Amino acid sequence: MAIVVNLDVMLAKRKIRSNELAVKIGITEQNLSILKTGKAKAVRLTTLNAICKALECQPGDILEFREDEAD
Repeated sequence: MAIVVNLDVMLAKRKIRSNELAVKIGITEQNLSILKTGKAKAVRLTTLNAICKALECQPGDILEFREDEAD
């Protein structure tokens, strides 16, 4: 997929664990894991907003577009 999720990078920069973030933003650790691994088909804007607020970052710090090499 051309959208890369860099949530692990932001978690490391902010020194916060996944389970802490999940509690802060009100989603399950399993759903956060799906998002972190890039297996999510979609992300709600409310969830993205909550992540950005909790990590004090911009959406572009978490999501990145990369051209598929096959294109």
